[in-house]
Amino acid sequence: MIKRFTVLLLLSGLAAIFVSLALGYVPDASLNQSALYYAENTVSDTGAANIVTAIIVTYRGLDTLGEVTVLFLTAAIVGLVLTRGAKAGKGKPMMASGELLTTGAGLLVPLILLMGTYVFVNGHLTPGGGFQGGAILASGIMLVLLTDPMKEFSHRLISVIESVSGLTFITIGGLGILMGAGFLDNSLLPKGTLGELFSAGTIPLVYSLIGLKVGAEFSSMLVSLSETEGS
Repeated sequence: MIKRFTVLLLLSGLAAIFVSLALGYVPDASLNQSALYYAENTVSDTGAANIVTAIIVTYRGLDTLGEVTVLFLTAAIVGLVLTRGAKAGKGKPMMASGELLTTGAGLLVPLILLMGTYVFVNGHLTPGGGFQGGAILASGIMLVLLTDPMKEFSHRLISVIESVSGLTFITIGGLGILMGAGFLDNSLLPKGTLGELFSAGTIPLVYSLIGLKVGAEFSSMLVSLSETEGS
Protein backbone atom coordinates (compact mmCIF):
# COMPACT_ATOMS: atom_id res chain seq x y z
CA MET A 1 0.00 0.00 0.00
CA ILE A 2 2.78 2.40 0.95
CA LYS A 3 4.68 1.49 -2.23
CA ARG A 4 1.64 2.25 -4.42
CA PHE A 5 1.05 5.52 -2.59
CA THR A 6 4.69 6.53 -3.13
CA VAL A 7 4.50 5.76 -6.86
CA LEU A 8 1.22 7.68 -7.14
CA LEU A 9 2.71 10.64 -5.29
CA LEU A 10 5.76 10.63 -7.58
CA LEU A 11 3.62 10.50 -10.71
CA SER A 12 1.43 13.31 -9.40
CA GLY A 13 4.49 15.45 -8.76
CA LEU A 14 5.85 14.83 -12.26
CA ALA A 15 2.45 15.59 -13.76
CA ALA A 16 2.29 18.87 -11.86
CA ILE A 17 5.75 19.84 -13.13
CA PHE A 18 4.90 19.07 -16.74
CA VAL A 19 1.55 20.89 -16.52
CA SER A 20 3.20 23.99 -15.09
CA LEU A 21 5.82 23.92 -17.83
CA ALA A 22 3.17 23.51 -20.52
CA LEU A 23 1.00 26.32 -19.16
CA GLY A 24 3.95 28.65 -18.73
CA TYR A 25 5.48 27.97 -22.15
CA VAL A 26 5.92 31.06 -24.27
CA PRO A 27 7.44 30.56 -27.74
CA ASP A 28 10.33 32.82 -28.68
CA ALA A 29 9.34 35.61 -31.01
CA SER A 30 12.78 35.53 -32.65
CA LEU A 31 15.94 33.42 -32.75
CA ASN A 32 18.63 34.01 -30.17
CA GLN A 33 22.03 35.28 -31.27
CA SER A 34 23.63 31.84 -31.73
CA ALA A 35 20.68 30.33 -33.57
CA LEU A 36 20.43 33.40 -35.80
CA TYR A 37 24.08 33.08 -36.78
CA TYR A 38 23.65 29.39 -37.59
CA ALA A 39 20.53 30.05 -39.67
CA GLU A 40 22.13 32.84 -41.67
CA ASN A 41 25.70 31.58 -42.10
CA THR A 42 25.71 27.78 -42.04
CA VAL A 43 25.32 27.37 -45.79
CA SER A 44 28.04 29.89 -46.62
CA ASP A 45 30.40 28.61 -43.91
CA THR A 46 30.04 24.86 -44.50
CA GLY A 47 28.12 24.26 -47.72
CA ALA A 48 25.81 21.80 -45.93
CA ALA A 49 22.09 21.80 -46.66
CA ASN A 50 21.33 20.23 -43.26
CA ILE A 51 22.00 22.91 -40.64
CA VAL A 52 21.80 20.43 -37.75
CA THR A 53 24.51 18.29 -39.29
CA ALA A 54 26.78 21.27 -39.82
CA ILE A 55 26.39 22.35 -36.21
CA ILE A 56 27.13 18.87 -34.85
CA VAL A 57 30.14 18.15 -37.05
CA THR A 58 31.75 21.60 -37.28
CA TYR A 59 30.58 24.28 -34.85
CA ARG A 60 30.39 21.85 -31.92
CA GLY A 61 32.79 19.20 -33.17
CA LEU A 62 34.47 18.81 -29.78
CA ASP A 63 31.10 17.91 -28.23
CA THR A 64 30.67 15.25 -30.92
CA LEU A 65 34.12 13.89 -30.07
CA GLY A 66 33.03 13.61 -26.44
CA GLU A 67 29.84 11.77 -27.38
CA VAL A 68 31.75 9.30 -29.55
CA THR A 69 34.26 8.78 -26.73
CA VAL A 70 31.50 8.06 -24.21
CA LEU A 71 29.95 5.52 -26.58
CA PHE A 72 33.34 3.87 -27.11
CA LEU A 73 33.94 3.58 -23.35
CA THR A 74 30.45 2.14 -22.89
CA ALA A 75 31.02 -0.47 -25.59
CA ALA A 76 34.43 -1.35 -24.15
CA ILE A 77 33.07 -1.79 -20.61
CA VAL A 78 30.05 -3.81 -21.75
CA GLY A 79 32.26 -6.01 -23.90
CA LEU A 80 34.69 -6.58 -21.03
CA VAL A 81 31.97 -7.49 -18.54
CA LEU A 82 30.04 -9.74 -20.94
CA THR A 83 33.17 -11.49 -22.17
CA ARG A 84 34.12 -12.42 -18.61
CA GLY A 85 30.58 -13.65 -18.01
CA ALA A 86 30.70 -15.79 -21.12
CA LYS A 87 33.97 -17.39 -20.06
CA ALA A 88 32.59 -18.19 -16.62
CA GLY A 89 29.32 -19.70 -17.89
CA LYS A 90 28.47 -23.14 -19.15
CA GLY A 91 27.36 -23.96 -22.67
CA LYS A 92 23.63 -24.16 -23.29
CA PRO A 93 21.85 -25.09 -26.51
CA MET A 94 20.17 -22.15 -28.25
CA MET A 95 16.70 -22.41 -29.73
CA ALA A 96 16.56 -22.34 -33.51
CA SER A 97 14.63 -19.49 -35.11
CA GLY A 98 11.51 -20.02 -37.16
CA GLU A 99 11.38 -20.18 -40.93
CA LEU A 100 9.49 -16.87 -41.12
CA LEU A 101 12.19 -15.01 -39.17
CA THR A 102 14.98 -16.63 -41.17
CA THR A 103 13.41 -15.80 -44.53
CA GLY A 104 12.48 -12.29 -43.45
CA ALA A 105 15.97 -11.60 -42.16
CA GLY A 106 17.51 -12.74 -45.43
CA LEU A 107 15.40 -10.17 -47.26
CA LEU A 108 15.58 -7.32 -44.76
CA VAL A 109 19.18 -7.32 -43.52
CA PRO A 110 20.70 -6.13 -46.85
CA LEU A 111 18.05 -3.39 -47.04
CA ILE A 112 18.71 -2.36 -43.44
CA LEU A 113 22.45 -2.10 -44.06
CA LEU A 114 21.81 -0.13 -47.25
CA MET A 115 19.45 2.20 -45.41
CA GLY A 116 21.97 2.80 -42.62
CA THR A 117 24.67 3.61 -45.15
CA TYR A 118 22.33 5.96 -47.00
CA VAL A 119 21.45 7.80 -43.78
CA PHE A 120 25.01 8.65 -42.78
CA VAL A 121 26.34 9.26 -46.29
CA ASN A 122 23.54 11.77 -46.93
CA GLY A 123 23.62 13.27 -43.45
CA HIS A 124 24.66 16.67 -44.80
CA LEU A 125 21.67 16.76 -47.15
CA THR A 126 18.78 15.09 -45.32
CA PRO A 127 17.70 14.45 -41.70
CA GLY A 128 19.88 11.80 -40.12
CA GLY A 129 23.60 11.35 -39.83
CA GLY A 130 26.34 9.23 -38.35
CA PHE A 131 24.73 8.25 -35.06
CA GLN A 132 21.39 7.37 -36.62
CA GLY A 133 22.96 5.52 -39.54
CA GLY A 134 25.27 3.57 -37.23
CA ALA A 135 22.33 2.53 -35.06
CA ILE A 136 20.50 1.29 -38.17
CA LEU A 137 23.54 -0.78 -39.20
CA ALA A 138 23.64 -2.33 -35.73
CA SER A 139 19.93 -3.17 -35.95
CA GLY A 140 20.76 -5.30 -39.01
CA ILE A 141 23.33 -7.18 -36.96
CA MET A 142 20.76 -7.63 -34.19
CA LEU A 143 18.31 -9.15 -36.67
CA VAL A 144 20.99 -11.60 -37.82
CA LEU A 145 21.62 -12.60 -34.20
CA LEU A 146 17.90 -13.04 -33.56
CA THR A 147 17.76 -15.34 -36.57
CA ASP A 148 20.86 -17.31 -35.64
CA PRO A 149 21.94 -16.78 -32.00
CA MET A 150 24.97 -19.01 -32.58
CA LYS A 151 26.18 -16.86 -35.47
CA GLU A 152 29.84 -15.96 -34.96
CA PHE A 153 31.14 -12.50 -35.81
CA SER A 154 34.80 -11.54 -35.92
CA HIS A 155 35.59 -9.34 -32.94
CA ARG A 156 38.86 -8.46 -34.64
CA LEU A 157 37.07 -7.15 -37.75
CA ILE A 158 34.63 -5.11 -35.66
CA SER A 159 37.54 -3.72 -33.65
CA VAL A 160 39.47 -2.79 -36.79
CA ILE A 161 36.47 -0.96 -38.28
CA GLU A 162 35.88 0.91 -35.03
CA SER A 163 39.57 1.77 -34.53
CA VAL A 164 40.27 2.90 -38.10
CA SER A 165 37.11 5.00 -38.20
CA GLY A 166 37.91 6.65 -34.89
CA LEU A 167 41.56 7.29 -35.77
CA THR A 168 40.64 8.83 -39.13
CA PHE A 169 37.98 10.95 -37.40
CA ILE A 170 40.59 12.30 -34.96
CA THR A 171 43.10 12.84 -37.76
CA ILE A 172 40.67 14.99 -39.75
CA GLY A 173 39.89 16.98 -36.62
CA GLY A 174 43.59 17.45 -35.87
CA LEU A 175 44.32 18.62 -39.40
CA GLY A 176 41.67 21.30 -38.97
CA ILE A 177 43.49 22.55 -35.87
CA LEU A 178 46.86 22.53 -37.65
CA MET A 179 45.38 24.63 -40.42
CA GLY A 180 44.27 27.14 -37.80
CA ALA A 181 40.60 26.72 -38.65
CA GLY A 182 39.42 24.62 -35.69
CA PHE A 183 38.73 21.02 -34.77
CA LEU A 184 36.80 19.16 -37.53
CA ASP A 185 36.80 22.22 -39.78
CA ASN A 186 35.38 21.17 -43.13
CA SER A 187 37.63 23.33 -45.31
CA LEU A 188 40.06 20.45 -45.93
CA LEU A 189 37.91 19.53 -48.94
CA PRO A 190 36.04 21.78 -51.40
CA LYS A 191 32.52 22.81 -50.36
CA GLY A 192 31.17 21.88 -53.78
CA THR A 193 27.66 22.71 -54.91
CA LEU A 194 24.92 23.00 -52.29
CA GLY A 195 22.59 20.00 -52.39
CA GLU A 196 24.94 17.62 -54.19
CA LEU A 197 26.27 14.41 -52.63
CA PHE A 198 29.90 15.49 -52.89
CA SER A 199 29.59 18.82 -51.12
CA ALA A 200 29.99 20.39 -47.66
CA GLY A 201 33.72 19.71 -47.46
CA THR A 202 34.69 16.98 -45.01
CA ILE A 203 31.25 16.75 -43.35
CA PRO A 204 30.06 13.71 -45.41
CA LEU A 205 33.36 11.94 -44.74
CA VAL A 206 33.25 12.69 -41.02
CA TYR A 207 29.65 11.53 -40.72
CA SER A 208 30.45 8.33 -42.62
CA LEU A 209 33.30 7.64 -40.20
CA ILE A 210 31.01 8.31 -37.24
CA GLY A 211 28.38 5.99 -38.73
CA LEU A 212 30.89 3.15 -39.12
CA LYS A 213 32.28 3.75 -35.64
CA VAL A 214 28.88 3.87 -33.95
CA GLY A 215 27.68 0.83 -35.91
CA ALA A 216 30.77 -1.15 -34.93
CA GLU A 217 30.44 -0.21 -31.25
CA PHE A 218 26.75 -1.12 -31.04
CA SER A 219 27.41 -4.32 -32.98
CA SER A 220 30.22 -5.23 -30.60
CA MET A 221 27.86 -4.91 -27.64
CA LEU A 222 25.18 -6.98 -29.37
CA VAL A 223 27.63 -9.73 -30.33
CA SER A 224 29.07 -9.84 -26.79
CA LEU A 225 25.56 -10.03 -25.35
CA SER A 226 24.65 -12.85 -27.74
CA GLU A 227 27.75 -14.81 -26.77
CA THR A 228 26.94 -14.33 -23.10
CA GLU A 229 23.35 -15.56 -23.58
CA GLY A 230 24.68 -18.60 -25.39
CA SER A 231 27.15 -19.53 -22.70
